[in-house]
Amino acid sequence: MAKEVKYYGTGRRKSSVARVYLTPGKGAIIVNGKNVTSYMPYKTLVMDLMQPLTLTNNQDNFDVEAFVVGGGFTGQAGAIRLGIARALLEAGDTNRPALKVAGMLTRNARVKERKKYGLKAARRAPQFSKR
Repeated sequence: MAKEVKYYGTGRRKSSVARVYLTPGKGAIIVNGKNVTSYMPYKTLVMDLMQPLTLTNNQDNFDVEAFVVGGGFTGQAGAIRLGIARALLEAGDTNRPALKVAGMLTRNARVKERKKYGLKAARRAPQFSKR
C-alpha cells in the first residue's frame, strides 16, 4: 500500500491560524469541511487565497484542505494563502522564485493595536472639554 503524499504549511494573519494540507488532485479547495465558495462570503477572498496556486500554475494539480481558526474572513483568507504558499515550497523548490517575487512567503505581521488605559481605544483620546 503506497503512502499518500501530503504537503503541509501553516499560515497566520491577524488573529487567524490556518493549517493547510496539499495533496495531488484535481483542484478542490475545502475549508473547515466546506467548499471554499460556500465558506468565504466574497469572491475576492477566494481569488486572494488561490493566488499562490495560480502564480505557480498548480490550481488543477493539488487539492487543498485547510483548517482555520480565529479572526474574520479576511484574516482567514490571508492565513490560508500563506499556508498554501508554504506548502507549495514543501512540494518543490521550483515554485520559490515566483512566490518570493509576488511576496507570498512574507507573513503580514499587522495586528490590532491594544487599547491603552486613559484612552477610549488604542490612540483615541477622550473628547476635550473646556468647561
